[in-house]
Amino acid sequence: MTLQDESAKGTKMQLSLMPRDDGLTIRVDEKRLDAAIATAFKDKVRTLATHGGTQVTLDLTPVEFMDSSGLGAVIAIFKAMPSGRSLVLSGLSPNVERVFRLTRMDKVMTIIPAAPAVSSAVPSCGTDPA
Repeated sequence: MTLQDESAKGTKMQLSLMPRDDGLTIRVDEKRLDAAIATAFKDKVRTLATHGGTQVTLDLTPVEFMDSSGLGAVIAIFKAMPSGRSLVLSGLSPNVERVFRLTRMDKVMTIIPAAPAVSSAVPSCGTDPA
């Protein structure tokens, strides 16, 4: 399922969801995770992650650039995970991986090479701003 969310500032954000038996994969379908979408991203993913099963995988494969606002949003999502649930990051580009390595967040968070592909056969839908 593809979600398109529009913030109060008119910034659009695309996420793809793939439910799994043990949780949920959320793919960020954006090239940049920066100040322009970080707040809307954080709010939407926190909501999805709290209902996502025992493991939520955040697939950042499409993300080519992340600034400190994007990093802060991911950290906020990580900290907001309910007890007994985990957040796993996957598919980090070299530039995004460098952000996690330089801040030593790669030692705190679980990072894997890539998540399973999100099926393109899943129908798309829009969402209202949260």
